[in-house]
Amino acid sequence: MASNNQGNTGGKSNRGFASMDPERQRQIASEGGKAAHEKGTAHEFTSEEAREAGRKGGQARSANRKKASTQ
Repeated sequence: MASNNQGNTGGKSNRGFASMDPERQRQIASEGGKAAHEKGTAHEFTSEEAREAGRKGGQARSANRKKASTQ
């Protein structure tokens, strides 16, 4: 497959969101979040949903640590 980064031998593109300064990424993400809340399409977690998400994250982290320690 041909690369769109012609002339770029460093392997990294200077285009796109991921190549931006982290502060600029935060600004853009913040604008998107504010717009979603104003529009009414943003999801707001209930305390129960947040608790469940935290529990799942903790379980996944624990499983990953156990797996890493056996290798």
